Amino acid sequence: MPTINLARVSGDYGFEANDEYGHTVKMDTSAESGGQNFGVRPMQMLLMGLGGCSAIDVISILKKQRQEVLDYHMKISGDREPGVEPSLWQNITIEFHLKGNIDEDKAKRAVELSIGKYCSVAATLEKAGAELNWQVFIHPADATLS
Repeated sequence: MPTINLARVSGDYGFEANDEYGHTVKMDTSAESGGQNFGVRPMQMLLMGLGGCSAIDVISILKKQRQEVLDYHMKISGDREPGVEPSLWQNITIEFHLKGNIDEDKAKRAVELSIGKYCSVAATLEKAGAELNWQVFIHPADATLS
């Protein structure tokens, strides 16, 4: 069973979380809530987890289809429920930017499989009521992704 250890290390709300492999993530709350900008907000970390989970799926699927992914970039943004506690993610928009000699239909299918079937983070967010919308952009091999 995966185990996370969390310890306060900076001010009132600055935490470091470690997994069983020794990987560390810094977390904090906003300055308005007493934080010191020490790390990522926990709700933003959910979006980061969504990105990482889906990126692994998409690249894995495309590699199996012998698609040449030279670079990969995602932009994820979301809106939370206004005026309620807890304030859950309501709408999440994901842009998948892939660079290389990639068939657009295969890339779209890989994203569809990730978001709709394989990515556990996407499924968790959807079960919590979030609507996930996505777009795929294929860039030529000589393009710069940022």
